[in-house]
Amino acid sequence: MPVLPLTYHPNSLLRATLTRVDLNELRTVKIQKLIDDMTETMFAKNGIGIAANQVGKNLSLAILSTDEGPQPVINPRITYRSFRKENDEEGCLSIPGVFGLVKRHLSITMEAFDRHGKPVTIKAKGLLARLIQHELDHLNGYLCIDRMTKVTKGNMPDGKKNV
Repeated sequence: MPVLPLTYHPNSLLRATLTRVDLNELRTVKIQKLIDDMTETMFAKNGIGIAANQVGKNLSLAILSTDEGPQPVINPRITYRSFRKENDEEGCLSIPGVFGLVKRHLSITMEAFDRHGKPVTIKAKGLLARLIQHELDHLNGYLCIDRMTKVTKGNMPDGKKNV
């Protein structure tokens, strides 16, 4: 499984709303290999999540690092967001060296499909909830720098210190 090259800001694919995966194509060798390669890339780059556009693919697909291991999520959507939010530090593989505070919902529920096309529901709080929101932002054309309230390390790509 090769480590895929990363897509970096300001690549326009990072700003695109990604195309839903056709579940009939999900079982193809091409998509299954992409899932494996994205997982390998995420771990090789010391990430805890990765979205398809971060490796140059226009597909609604992300990999989450969970306590049970890597979890591919296909065509995910958030169906519940807690009222309470929390500010915490985030970074992004596509914007190396930049970290900042991002306000996210404390708990969420996400519905998606697994790598075999089976529906999955994930109820998450804490870091996993933050990770899911971060990766789903990628699938909808948003970056953590769009939501940062304060840069904590590094500089914003446009040279600003605060958003």
